[in-house]
Amino acid sequence: MYVLQLYCNMNIEEIISKPSTTVVDVRETSEFAGGHFDGAINIPLGIIPLRLDEFKAMSGSVVVYCQSGNRSGMAMHLLKQAGLSDVYNGGGLHDMLIYQD
Repeated sequence: MYVLQLYCNMNIEEIISKPSTTVVDVRETSEFAGGHFDGAINIPLGIIPLRLDEFKAMSGSVVVYCQSGNRSGMAMHLLKQAGLSDVYNGGGLHDMLIYQD
């Protein structure tokens, strides 16, 4: 399990480093205001279905994250069901901050 997690984290780091990647914080606006990954945009989980066109217009990979990884897992599932394939779960905010410069 640890090896798999390390492998996945390495991939997330590589994906985030690409200039075309969009990082999306799916927490509520108030949570985002309290601190977030630099450069992330805030699209709360509950309104993702209303903003699918915005996601589909993103040119590169999409990395979603939340507080613990649960909501971002749901967001990734929703986006994949909507036809997006280049979507990744970055886990929780603390996981993402490891990769911040």
